[in-house]
Amino acid sequence: MKKTIALVTGGFTGESVISIKSAAVIEKNLDASRFDVYKIIITPDSWYYEDAFAAKHEIDKNDFSLLLGGNKVTFDAVFIGLHGSPGEDGKLQGYFDMLHIPYTSCDALTSAISMNKGYTKAIVKDIPGLYVARSCQFFENHPANAETIKNELKLPYFVKPNNGGSSIGMTKVKSPAEIQEALDKAFAEDTQVLVEEFIQGREFTIGVYKGKDGIKVLPATEIISSKEFFDFEAKYTPGVSEEITPGRMNEEELSLVNQIAKDVYLKLNCRGVVRIDYILEEGTGSFYFIEINTVPGQSENSIIPQQVRAAGRTINEFYTELIEVIL
Repeated sequence: MKKTIALVTGGFTGESVISIKSAAVIEKNLDASRFDVYKIIITPDSWYYEDAFAAKHEIDKNDFSLLLGGNKVTFDAVFIGLHGSPGEDGKLQGYFDMLHIPYTSCDALTSAISMNKGYTKAIVKDIPGLYVARSCQFFENHPANAETIKNELKLPYFVKPNNGGSSIGMTKVKSPAEIQEALDKAFAEDTQVLVEEFIQGREFTIGVYKGKDGIKVLPATEIISSKEFFDFEAKYTPGVSEEITPGRMNEEELSLVNQIAKDVYLKLNCRGVVRIDYILEEGTGSFYFIEINTVPGQSENSIIPQQVRAAGRTINEFYTELIEVIL
């Protein structure tokens, strides 16, 4: 018997446009012979399902149900394809936990912690073989912040919203004169800002997921951006960056990365598929943790679908397994 799946997308942040693109790919690749899929759009003003005639049907938030043609539709599980708030920061997860509806992402606590880059680094920094860049974390845009940065960190560094995604509001700072403008830009996106020293090296990202046979690591992707760093444009505009999957690593590096990726997944108590961004430092090959994405992009240009295909699997099979594990 088919399972009824809610595919949630949209969101409250600038990443909503990416969420819609991810949901389109997910919907296209969910097995129609096994699942009845309803794409639910979540916005600050409305939660709704849009039918084939473009009519909008509001979700009853009391039990996350739909009324269609006089029939009540309830859901066996939720596929979360919503980046940023409320789909990646634990809010939706907590809501579904209260309703006892299983979902494909990390739980509420892990999602909330992992959305906060500074807190995540504090948790994973003791994992063997893992390094984190020196950093400062700020909770208000105070004039003294610039002096603190100049006194504690070495140029260049990245200034970024602590709870943001898709590199929105992020700046690479090369001189002291650029600090305040970068802080202003980051604080425009978030109430917390993280400033990290730049690590020279090769940038990679790697998918990890829990399947029917336990925790699995996907082939890593090496990122070569024509921009100053892997920013919003480089991530979502074809041709701006080169993505090599599998990434170029020797056997020793590959073994190290795969073990650290599993350790991070376990340490943060992850579920579903996540994507871990890291740098292999130039000259040392040391693994520097950047961040973890608990609802990684699934659009046509996104990296997880590339890695799934590189692992010899179809996207259809992969999504089916993510749902089967939670049912």
